[in-house]
Amino acid sequence: MIIKIIILVFVLFVSWRTYLRFKKNDISFREFLIWLILWLFVILASFLPQKTDIIAQWLGVSRGADLLVYLSIMVIFFIVFKLIVKQERLDREITFLIRQNAIEDKLNNKKND
Repeated sequence: MIIKIIILVFVLFVSWRTYLRFKKNDISFREFLIWLILWLFVILASFLPQKTDIIAQWLGVSRGADLLVYLSIMVIFFIVFKLIVKQERLDREITFLIRQNAIEDKLNNKKND
């Protein structure tokens, strides 16, 4: 029972922080909604674990806990993929801007000479 209280408090805290990020326009409404739904599923899974067993068996997994681990790993891999793609795009943009700035500086130096 203590783990359920810990999970509930954690989910409420994270949901509140997500809401604050949304209010500050750090995340879009769609992202806010996705995170809220994810945390809702965490609460449902922790308070109704027998339902996860039913869903898991329907999907061909023996236990609900195993299904949650598989899904969690898939979500984490997807998030890591998105972060890597975003980081590579930012690296390309920074490289482009630095090169463009260097060319402009070189042209300005030639005009001043």
